[in-house]
Amino acid sequence: MKKTRIGIVGYGNLGKGVEAGLKHSPDLELTGIFTRRQPDQLETLSPAYSIDKLIDFKNSIDVLILCGGSQKDIPLQAPELAQTFNTVDTYDNHNEIPVHFERLDKVAKENKTVAVLSTGWDPGLFSLNRLIAEAIMPKGETYTFWGPGLSQGHSDAVRRVKGVKNAAQYTVPKKERVDKVKDKQPIHYNKKEAHKRVVYLVLEEGADESKVKEAIISMPDYFQGYETKITILDQDTLDKDHQGMPHGGTVIRQGKTTDENTAIYQFGLDLDSNPEFTAAVTIAYARAAARLAKERQYGAKTVFDIAPGYLSPESPEDLRRKLL
Repeated sequence: MKKTRIGIVGYGNLGKGVEAGLKHSPDLELTGIFTRRQPDQLETLSPAYSIDKLIDFKNSIDVLILCGGSQKDIPLQAPELAQTFNTVDTYDNHNEIPVHFERLDKVAKENKTVAVLSTGWDPGLFSLNRLIAEAIMPKGETYTFWGPGLSQGHSDAVRRVKGVKNAAQYTVPKKERVDKVKDKQPIHYNKKEAHKRVVYLVLEEGADESKVKEAIISMPDYFQGYETKITILDQDTLDKDHQGMPHGGTVIRQGKTTDENTAIYQFGLDLDSNPEFTAAVTIAYARAAARLAKERQYGAKTVFDIAPGYLSPESPEDLRRKLL
């Protein structure tokens, strides 16, 4: 069986997760890791190259998995790389996904490539399950609860506050609200009221604790409006207790099957490692991207556009026999 050849662009937590996860997929093989850093300074298990050399691998890579950030990397890299390669990304700026799709769709169709965008678990698997639940039960309410888990973006925002030496921030859903939804009780829902922020931080020497806390809880888009608990601790404790990257969450649909009867649709994740699981999702969609390219189904694709069978290394016949 000819293997699908994968390239990794970027070698942060996600890129490392893809490198490790590919070992579990014998139908895929890693051609190389492409980075803006000095390749010989990376501790990789696979060949690493300067991103400037990527074009030399045009005929040696079937799909690129883009592992950069959504704020600055993917919006620039994805349209450029989709001119030459089939790509998969994890773009997670929800409000900008329609714009990102249109930009990629144009480039990919013009260059006869496939560009799969916004994979991962939210956007991604959570999005897909919201669609399925709402299609099955058009009358109802959908609730998404994120966590409990460490937020890399929010932790970084706290670390940028003057007087903060280091920090870890967790998003925690309010259990009483989750329980009410599962018990088929109606609730008033918005994400700020349904979640709380828990912050553990190490102060710089001489920092004003009250000013630091005020700067955090008043931070727009991150903490303002949320119930926020801040705990001060020392660096050794932070290193010991808060270096993992667990996460997860739940999508719940309270839907009506008749005017009298309610059904609960629930999809949940409990992850020891957020980036490793996200990487696993991108790997499955890379397999799908390669298959779509062989079928000349060019253009941008989301999780809504790709049949589940394309994600599996199994044949359609085996899937019907084993799983249906």
